[in-house]
Amino acid sequence: MLMYWKNRAVNGVWKLQRRVYEVLRNEDGVGTVEVVLLILVATGLVLIFKDRITELVTNIFGKITSQAGKI
Repeated sequence: MLMYWKNRAVNGVWKLQRRVYEVLRNEDGVGTVEVVLLILVATGLVLIFKDRITELVTNIFGKITSQAGKI
């Protein structure tokens, strides 16, 4: 199961890299500015809500781990 999520993460990163490359290759600078702004906003939100995100992920994985033995 861990390998599944690792592969999904790698594929997601690859798709993101490809999309960023396509946007940067685009001669229209508006797309580049949009992507940069979206990345800045996403980074800002992660920094603001870092503690809550960490707590949420920890709780979710804790529930998954505790209930995995029931299957």
